[in-house]
Amino acid sequence: MFRKLAQAAGAVFAVALSAALLGPGAAVADPGRPVLGGGSGLIVSSESGRMSDMAIQCTLTTIGHDGAGRLVGLTAGHCGTPGHEIYSEQDPGAGVLGRFVHSNQELDYAVLQFDPGRVTPVNRVGNLSITGVGGPAQFPNIVCKEGRTTGNTCGIAYGDIFASSIETWSQMCVMEGDSGAPVVVGSTLVGMVNAYLAVACFGPEVGTNISTIMGDIDSRASIGSGFRPI
Repeated sequence: MFRKLAQAAGAVFAVALSAALLGPGAAVADPGRPVLGGGSGLIVSSESGRMSDMAIQCTLTTIGHDGAGRLVGLTAGHCGTPGHEIYSEQDPGAGVLGRFVHSNQELDYAVLQFDPGRVTPVNRVGNLSITGVGGPAQFPNIVCKEGRTTGNTCGIAYGDIFASSIETWSQMCVMEGDSGAPVVVGSTLVGMVNAYLAVACFGPEVGTNISTIMGDIDSRASIGSGFRPI
């Protein structure tokens, strides 16, 4: 999908990942249980069992339970592959909180499974709340995101430039570190941040529609299937 974007628009720069301070209304974590929600910063281990200077930082799109009751979440697919371990950027000392269990490079999303005994899941981080999921944003909807690098930013949605029903373009400020950030209309999750075109914070943001991601997850009938946000 993004190869097509690169051919059409020049260079697509993958945006890597983001943490935001918890805002009013967020749950208070128990000691040793970091708070995670859509917009939280993640550290993805570059080597199994250890964090290093080469570890990747990404933003959690959302967290909730799948149809089997497992605590799962989403982020961008280029942030990691199955087996990569996840730490909280705000509290890396809390240790491994979960792992990547599936990564779809074409749609650029990944499914994460968390240890429910090590995480406090919330539906609000910073200035963004997620109360449900919905269809793609359409022009001239205003969409907002909460990302690790640039925090809460909003802009106009252009819709699906290529009419592929897979992605939505919008004019939001995103930078490296914001990959996976939740994109919402109001408090409805409609997509995630995957890339920006040309210039960070000036070029359009490109993100996969959450309805496309959910459809693909459900078709696999595996971890993440039947997902509902907290």
